[in-house]
Amino acid sequence: MIYQANGKEINFEKALVMAIVNLTPDSFYDGGKFDSLSDVLADVEQKIKSGADIIDLGAASSRPGSEEISMDEEWKRLEKPLQEIREKFPKTVISVDTYRSEIAKKAVINGADTINDISGGNADKNMLETIIALNIPYVMMHMQGTPKTMQQNPVYTNVTKEIITEFKNKISFLESKGFKKIIIDPGFGFGKTTEHNYTLLKNLHSFCELGFPVLAGISRKSMINAVLKTNPVTSLNGTTIVNTIALLNGAKILRVHDVTEAKQAIEIVQYYNNL
Repeated sequence: MIYQANGKEINFEKALVMAIVNLTPDSFYDGGKFDSLSDVLADVEQKIKSGADIIDLGAASSRPGSEEISMDEEWKRLEKPLQEIREKFPKTVISVDTYRSEIAKKAVINGADTINDISGGNADKNMLETIIALNIPYVMMHMQGTPKTMQQNPVYTNVTKEIITEFKNKISFLESKGFKKIIIDPGFGFGKTTEHNYTLLKNLHSFCELGFPVLAGISRKSMINAVLKTNPVTSLNGTTIVNTIALLNGAKILRVHDVTEAKQAIEIVQYYNNL
């Protein structure tokens, strides 16, 4: 499967690495990492050299309990880095992590190739129609609640079935409009308990059956730390283990902080699967 993205190709024949670049002061692992635009560019360059297929820029934190920032503040954080990265790395696929349709429009005008929406269109009633009009690949993630409230008391009767049903409804709408550049993200850690998260991981093949590439965004998250008694800083090994399970269960994109380790997991799983 290949998606066209502003003249670039995203080829899902082999699993891909989406590298996280947080332009925020308060993300759960690397918030406040950058002191200047040159720091951002150096980090992006290193991630590309390490093998990142997609650079995912986020300017609004979605960590559990985070407060919503204004649209103006989100764009202020995003605009210059996006423009500079686009100019310096013209062949790299750039994703923008936003749930706001107006930010999505501005991002694409300024060089973004995909939109990564943690709300799957729920936070902004105009997002799905905007994505259809923009005609670029769309990461549709599931989230129960909002970042501020999502981990207070997430409840499901059947977590896999309920999320798949929601996805099917949105896919049906998008396909009815002729849009098929969809990437599915179950939303690990977004309104789920540890048990919910591992249930989704175990059932990831069920999401693959929807017929679209599946993204696993598990890097350094609490579902790892809850089991291993680690923390975001010490959870790289756990992240690699869980990413490997995701790949074995059909994931086509790993969204990660650590590119080299994710690429290695992909190489080993690909070799294993080809035997």
